[in-house]
Amino acid sequence: MELRELRGAGNGISSNNSGTNARGVTGVGELGGICIGGAASGGVHRPPTKADLFIKQLNSTNAKKVALLLVLGFIFYHGLLNWNYGSDSCQWLLSKGRFKGDNEWQPYGCMLHKYSLTDTRRCLRYLAFFDNKNNFVFIGDASIRLLYERFIEQLRLPLSLSSDANENASTKAHFQDKKLHMMAQYIKAEEVSPWLIDRLYRLEAEKQLSSVYIMGFSHTNLINGNVTEDVLRHYSVNLTLLGPPIHRLVAQQSRVLWKLVDRVDEEKLPSSWKLLLNEDIDRYNHIARNVFRYTEATIWESAWHISNGLLDNAIDGYELSQHGQRLEVQLLWNMYCNDYMNYNDGTCCSSSEPYTTLQIVAYSMFGVCISLLSGMGIKRWLKHLRGQTLYVPVQQQQQSNPPSSAISALITDYSTPLLALSLLGLIMGYFYLCDRTNFFMKENKYYSEFSFWIPVGYVFALGLFFTEDSRFTKVLNRDQTDELKGWILLVVLIYYMTGAQRVLPIHMHIKLLISGYFFLTGYTHFTYIWQSRGMEGRGVGNGSSKSLFVRFFQSMFRLNFLSVLLCFCMNRPYQFYYFVPLLSFWLSVIYFVLAMPPRISSSSVDVNPLHYLYLVSKCIGCLGLITVLFMSEVFFERIFVTRPWKALFVTTDDDIHEWWYQWKLDRYTVTFGMIFAACFHIAQKSKPNNLVFDDNNHGNLFSRRTSISVTLLALLGVGIYTAFSFLCRNLQNCEEIHSYILFIPIIGYVILRNISGILRTRFSTFFAWFGRISLELFVCQYHIWLAADRHGVLVLLPGFPTLNMIITSFIFVCVSHEVHRLTEILLPYAVPNDWRLVMRNFVVFLIVLIPVARSDGMF
Repeated sequence: MELRELRGAGNGISSNNSGTNARGVTGVGELGGICIGGAASGGVHRPPTKADLFIKQLNSTNAKKVALLLVLGFIFYHGLLNWNYGSDSCQWLLSKGRFKGDNEWQPYGCMLHKYSLTDTRRCLRYLAFFDNKNNFVFIGDASIRLLYERFIEQLRLPLSLSSDANENASTKAHFQDKKLHMMAQYIKAEEVSPWLIDRLYRLEAEKQLSSVYIMGFSHTNLINGNVTEDVLRHYSVNLTLLGPPIHRLVAQQSRVLWKLVDRVDEEKLPSSWKLLLNEDIDRYNHIARNVFRYTEATIWESAWHISNGLLDNAIDGYELSQHGQRLEVQLLWNMYCNDYMNYNDGTCCSSSEPYTTLQIVAYSMFGVCISLLSGMGIKRWLKHLRGQTLYVPVQQQQQSNPPSSAISALITDYSTPLLALSLLGLIMGYFYLCDRTNFFMKENKYYSEFSFWIPVGYVFALGLFFTEDSRFTKVLNRDQTDELKGWILLVVLIYYMTGAQRVLPIHMHIKLLISGYFFLTGYTHFTYIWQSRGMEGRGVGNGSSKSLFVRFFQSMFRLNFLSVLLCFCMNRPYQFYYFVPLLSFWLSVIYFVLAMPPRISSSSVDVNPLHYLYLVSKCIGCLGLITVLFMSEVFFERIFVTRPWKALFVTTDDDIHEWWYQWKLDRYTVTFGMIFAACFHIAQKSKPNNLVFDDNNHGNLFSRRTSISVTLLALLGVGIYTAFSFLCRNLQNCEEIHSYILFIPIIGYVILRNISGILRTRFSTFFAWFGRISLELFVCQYHIWLAADRHGVLVLLPGFPTLNMIITSFIFVCVSHEVHRLTEILLPYAVPNDWRLVMRNFVVFLIVLIPVARSDGMF
């Protein structure tokens, strides 16, 4: 969308070829007829300036070209990184990283899972089931001893729960849990000695496969100072002696980590440590890096960065704080367990997800489309080179200059669906590269008050800046609904990006915004059916008219096309994109209830007032059925786990509870929207002298006294929910109460937004633009903006989190807009206006799903 569209989309001005718009104003919106001084100055025109031409180029097409160049550039950049340094995220985990604002460690390019006691024991139990020996050996001085003690704390159950896990608790240098095939030991060593070398050989002779060795000597030899070249040379020779035993240990599939010497806070050191200098520590570490560079040992650089970042909190200036020790232990568990446990928020040391047969078939189909398109393009290009005239559509001739018409025809003069499918194939390839491989980096989310509220404030500032007059005066007109969807979705995206769900008031307000989206769905679809007239649009005769049946399938296609495509290409269940299944389910409920005989509309109630009673009966029946399903979770499960539609409502592990949770949270929301729409439209049918409100002009809805009273009630309704979200302490209770009172703040907002004629007839073109692609934004965020199934964030530019967020957001919005455009192109081919062709296509789609359903166990 162009920048000038944002500023002028709400004016309702359409320019024709002569430069005169519908209001009779000449030259509006055309750069070729820019007017200086307006009508008062006689309408003097001037040619467009460079600034005008530049503004003309600010449109969605050019933005997508820039996004494409950015994607290609980052693919090349990350390709070089993977080629030079490898794609092993374990190397990233153990090498670099940074502290975030909450003093939590963020590894370079991958995500940490925070292991609890339950997680660690589950990991060891899983490995023990396959007869793995979980052995950990800590070798070093006091700093390694502290790390060992923190490591053991992560494994010990309370005494009342386990006796085996603590049977060796008295032997502090040795820990064993036979149930987990787990053994950890600490070997004290102040320096490299013949005894230590012999002990390493004896450990190798024990054939304890897949062990992890953590070694390091810290400040023992540095306390006395006097670090001469001879001392450094002797230290280098001693470390070299560790090479052969380390080689033999690694040959047994063990892993050896060398922990560097931690720097100290020289000002806080005790008197006996005053000769210890960071300069000497750095020289020692430099030698260790040079020696172990040529061995199979891994330098644990990230542990050094953690201790250096927490140097101000060091105990007595040299001892790493317990928080730092626990962070280092978390690195060890992520290194050891992530590849086996497959936690979504733990990508460090985790392999890429294997592809499936369905993915191969899906991408092969896209490959066929791209190959056909390329062949057609080459053929037409060769014809053009031979001087043959190419057919150019009349519309295209009008839009392009004659010299470029033939070239444009090479690109666009062929089957539009084939082009759309080819572009979708390329986009799906980018999705796969971002979220199903380790090619691009990923990081954990980070929440702070600053990181959440600053983007929210910035977004609303932009939304208020791009405000224009609407061409509508009705309550909840198209511009308003697009605007509402837009700002709801943007706030929800910021919520997911920052991980703000830990703050209960924010969490409840986000749930309210999502409920508002469902409320709006009930309102808009009821309004469409209500305003349809009698038999019109039922698809009789030649079937070309747009029936309610066709309208339903068109809405379902728009909702589900991208999600179903991603289910095939990204190997995710339909329920993974929970928002789409919920919208689809409630949309089906709306059309079934309202289209069920007798069909009720504005014209039908005029003919037969008894239809009012039928409408009330339908609403009560819908609420009653929903309540019955809610009162019996067993009955609910019996219905939704019935084959073959069971696969639509269960997660990957065949669990229905996620669907149950999401369904019951907004179980009444859509029906509330329908009831509100019914009351609203019935009130509009009053006689002119008895109108409850009037939204046919730019004036206020009510009289001045009534407006003040209604405004105060609306503010009270919004305030009640806000107070409730701050006072409620239990999440489960909050969400249960939310289901019954959500309509109060939503209706309050609708009243506040529309009661004034000035507010009702203006809207934000910025929010409305995002509202029109809101569904694509919600679905695409899972894979190309966030990462690891929305548990982290995608990193294209490592080391610059703010700039990375801006770049990924720009690409994400451009891709979402392009997917929306391609969906609109494919819509008339997938869902024609003839209901018979719709049924044919639907049956074909079901036939295509049969092999997929059989492989998933639906039959």
